[in-house]
Amino acid sequence: MSAKQPQGVQSFSWRQKIQWVRQPMDLLETLTGQYGDTFSMPGGSKRASMIFTSDPQGIREIFATDSNCLDSGRAAGVQLPLLGPNSLIALDGERHKRQRKLLMPPFHGERMRSYGELIREITHQVTGEWAIDSPFSMREAMQAISFRVILKAVFGIADGPRYDRLKAVLMARLNPRRPLVTTLMLMFPVLQKDWGRWSPWGRMMEQQRQIDELLYAEISDRRANFDPSRTDILSLMMAAQDENGEAMSDEELRDELITLLVAGHETTATALAWALYWVHHQPEVGEKLRRELDGLAEKTDPNEILKLPYLNAVVQETLRMYPVVMFALPRLVKAPVQILGYDLEPGSVISPCIYLTHHRSDLYPEPKEFRPERFLEKQFLQSEYLPFGGGNRRCIGLAFALFEMKLVLATVLSNWEMELASSQPIKPVRRGLLIAPENGVPMVVKGKRTQPQPVLERS
Repeated sequence: MSAKQPQGVQSFSWRQKIQWVRQPMDLLETLTGQYGDTFSMPGGSKRASMIFTSDPQGIREIFATDSNCLDSGRAAGVQLPLLGPNSLIALDGERHKRQRKLLMPPFHGERMRSYGELIREITHQVTGEWAIDSPFSMREAMQAISFRVILKAVFGIADGPRYDRLKAVLMARLNPRRPLVTTLMLMFPVLQKDWGRWSPWGRMMEQQRQIDELLYAEISDRRANFDPSRTDILSLMMAAQDENGEAMSDEELRDELITLLVAGHETTATALAWALYWVHHQPEVGEKLRRELDGLAEKTDPNEILKLPYLNAVVQETLRMYPVVMFALPRLVKAPVQILGYDLEPGSVISPCIYLTHHRSDLYPEPKEFRPERFLEKQFLQSEYLPFGGGNRRCIGLAFALFEMKLVLATVLSNWEMELASSQPIKPVRRGLLIAPENGVPMVVKGKRTQPQPVLERS
């Protein structure tokens, strides 16, 4: 008797390929409607097919399966050229366990909260440059905040020529002039041809070489003048040692810095743009959130913001509605394993579909409606709500990302009166590997709030 396998699509038509590039959420909903919660679809040039599931039981089984049988990493198809081979995302097995242990202490939740004042100050710097009654992209504004937070809190780079050069080349790399071309190159490795600076891939590789030069120079300077009192994440990573007393190499530090930049910059900025869209698209949400923020005592510690229930619900619902990434990291089957009764053989690849899971009507009634209250009424399991993935691949920057989102959102809403530039609903579109708001959420600043809260003001 043949092994039970998920049904699905063996190859995409040209129409489906275009839909997968431009409107992947629509295609995913079509496929789950045709084949159910677990289905297969073409896996790109590296693999014949991949299996996706939005079944919470299946997701629970994936997260609980031992990494000797089911693991992610480069072998599972994680191919992000900018990150490098030593990135935590690309590693598997014992190397992944070692690197994760080294990286966990700097990302401890309590340590992250020490960056609160820095995040707040950067938010004031960026928003202080806003022009009244002049439409602008909220997503770009949130990128400016998250980018400065990364360079200061994670990289720990001081203002100066290196900071300016790194900022310029990183922004060019992360904000390509033709994002659709970049998306196609990342999705189809056959397009990754370096024909010099005049070719799209060649320009990307030149930018990467410049980034590497600047990062290695920074790492070299830090090693030569190591200061154990510094609290930026790069310094903490340099001080970390494994059980054998070995620290990270320069190459490992470089790859992890880039991983933190890519994973923590555009993702957080995109989520913040979505949050600001929803609280203005649904005024009753914004009014309720501002009332909660206005209730803060004058001398409230900024870290108390983390405990605000409705702010937390708005952030959670934002990440449910349009999770920044559609899938958790793919898992490669290393030894025969059963998931949901399907017999998966070595070489198969399976991945939880975050988007489809978050839009299950049995978990989230009226899933297309933005309703933060659902997170006040119920606590969801990690297999039901997974914007940061799960299992041994759960994002180590989770605490930092949530803290940054809440603090930035609270600071902006407490100090500024804004409105959407258009009453038309904003649709989600693919931007590289992310789900982003179409046109970046155009907004207009109407002025400062008449009575901003002292706890959230510039001190």
